[in-house]
Amino acid sequence: MSHDALIAHFTGASALILVAAHAAGWLARRLRQPYIVGQLAAGITLGPSLLGGLAPDAYAALFPAAVGPALTGLAQLALVVFLFGVGYELDLKVLGDRARTSVTVALASFAVPMAVGGGCALLFGEQLHALGMPRDLSPAAVVFAGVALSITAVPVLTAIVRENGLSRSVPGVVAVSAAGVLDVIGWTVLAGTMLDSGGGTTGLGWPWRVALAVAFVTVMGCAARPLLRRLLWRTRLEPSLRLALLLGFALASAWVTHSLGLHVIFGALLAGVVTPREDDGTLDPDLLRPLHDVGSLLLPFFFVVSGQAVTVGGLGAIGWVALLVVTVLAVVTKVGSGTVAARLGGLGRHDARTVGVLLSARGLTELIDLEAGRQAGLLSGPLYTVLVLMALATTLLTQPLLRLTERLAARDRATAPPPPRQRPDGAATTAAARLGDQSRPG
Repeated sequence: MSHDALIAHFTGASALILVAAHAAGWLARRLRQPYIVGQLAAGITLGPSLLGGLAPDAYAALFPAAVGPALTGLAQLALVVFLFGVGYELDLKVLGDRARTSVTVALASFAVPMAVGGGCALLFGEQLHALGMPRDLSPAAVVFAGVALSITAVPVLTAIVRENGLSRSVPGVVAVSAAGVLDVIGWTVLAGTMLDSGGGTTGLGWPWRVALAVAFVTVMGCAARPLLRRLLWRTRLEPSLRLALLLGFALASAWVTHSLGLHVIFGALLAGVVTPREDDGTLDPDLLRPLHDVGSLLLPFFFVVSGQAVTVGGLGAIGWVALLVVTVLAVVTKVGSGTVAARLGGLGRHDARTVGVLLSARGLTELIDLEAGRQAGLLSGPLYTVLVLMALATTLLTQPLLRLTERLAARDRATAPPPPRQRPDGAATTAAARLGDQSRPG
């Protein structure tokens, strides 16, 4: 393919990706689903399973193999921008007065799905082998199976909380706070599996890569933050130049973590975490707004690149059964563990159920983790397809389950006995009390 033809194909494919993904996101929002759900569905639709199966000639013309590296590069850039913004927004101070409850919920809703996922990977090795996995799974693959069930997507959860008017409610605050803690735990465990499984570009063994990663995190935390504060905030650079320098910083950090055998996502996330806020602790709107705009514009490229590896037609009977089982386990373990932990933390029955349902949303964060696992060789193609479809299904189920909890709460309120009336002296005037009064002489 000539250079001009390659540019023409890339331009046409980019136009289709942007229009289809954002149109699908708009439609999803009209259906009371998160915007990202529509974009993810569009990415799978434009992949080999649907477009490639229904119109193979059109698929080959729109997405020839030669444009793959360019689309992958844009997808990686989108991830860096998006996760840099996620890291910048991450603030565990939001835990506030309910810190103990939020941490308890986070630990429970991570540990239980993690244990179930890792246990199933060990128990059902033959079934996983039928899906293309090795007969003897590595420790990293077993841990990754647990991580795949324990993820909660903070962006999707936050959008659902906001769209349902739960931002200032107790379950909304607890769920968002617990999801922030879950993010920290999940990314840390995932980074460990990547170090154990990947070789990076250094050629070093994993002990050396662990030591270098710890040193890099230490330097970023101790030196990068004060340097950035002095360079970018105290000199009061203009917002566009500040954004350019910070994105360059995020890309450089992503390159370092990739060289250490981690994924670029970890470097981008770390760069966002160490980026200082305003002097009063608030987020800089001149930085946050363009990050959201650029990230939301480019993320469809990531969805399409991820969708290229989804092959629904190759699942077979075992794959579809695995999808059903994994989806049920993903919902039950998240909702159940989150609900029980919130209940033990002092929340009422309805609020606890709401927290559990909210934590079941996976969406984009799950997809990022799965793509990293696939690139690290921890997932086979069919199992990757199963887990991507599970992420889509659990995210789609979050909103209906939330409405179900609201109906259950309304029914409980309707059938609850009325509170006892109060006499002027403050005593309850129940029917038994009134009968007792009538039986007293005088």
